[in-house]
Amino acid sequence: MEVRAKKALGQHFLTDQGIAKAIVDALEIPAGTVSPVLEVGPGMGVLTQYLLQRSDVDLKLVEIDGESVEYLRAHFPDMQGRLLQEDFLKMQLAKHFQGAFAVIGNFPYNISSQIFFKILDHREQVPQVVCMIQKEVAERIAEGPGTKAYGILSVLLQAWYDIEYLFSVGSGCFAPPPKVQSAVIRLRRNGRQSLGCDEALFKTVVKTAFGQRRKMMRNPLKPLARAKAQRENWSEDQLAAFLRDPVFDLRPEQLSVEDFIALTLRLQ
Repeated sequence: MEVRAKKALGQHFLTDQGIAKAIVDALEIPAGTVSPVLEVGPGMGVLTQYLLQRSDVDLKLVEIDGESVEYLRAHFPDMQGRLLQEDFLKMQLAKHFQGAFAVIGNFPYNISSQIFFKILDHREQVPQVVCMIQKEVAERIAEGPGTKAYGILSVLLQAWYDIEYLFSVGSGCFAPPPKVQSAVIRLRRNGRQSLGCDEALFKTVVKTAFGQRRKMMRNPLKPLARAKAQRENWSEDQLAAFLRDPVFDLRPEQLSVEDFIALTLRLQ
């Protein structure tokens, strides 16, 4: 049987075996150990076949598409009990993994950002991610400050992960070919245990700043500064003096992760 790619699920099946093997080879497991690995959206198992060849991988699969699940059960009978027909975004990961596990997959491009936000929520359990995503998103995630691609996902992911842009993948490697180019990136958990600031406010500051990325940060962040002024019982002159800080003359893409942490501390 064949599986029909479903536009609603953002499915584009990788057909290039060399690319598939390169993605699997990019998953780094310490020598002499076996790591639990979750493949997200295996489709017809183009990555699965190579993952199963690795003796250092203890594999589980999560697939939402019933047609793909039927195909995988027929072609990978050894995955019985390890193939989960679920929506990754709604999964209770703690039910399936007691400790750390790596994530790998050709992520559906229409929900890749949501997948990364879920991974961030479980960052203490996910030390490594290897994935293929839309090239534009990959560049955005991997870029550093001072570039047009640098944005919300760049800051939030780089706060907790070291990110490598591994290689690009042409649209001809898929069926059906996507209208966009693709890329493979690897995320490794860095040594940061705490931001040292209010994490919820950090996210708000980053998202609010990049919500008007072409403007100096004084404009989008003024409501957050005013909220602090109200908490601290500042006068309008004190608020104005606070907003004269040179950091508010910058645009968000000019700030590093550390700069955003420092700014969050100032706004707490």
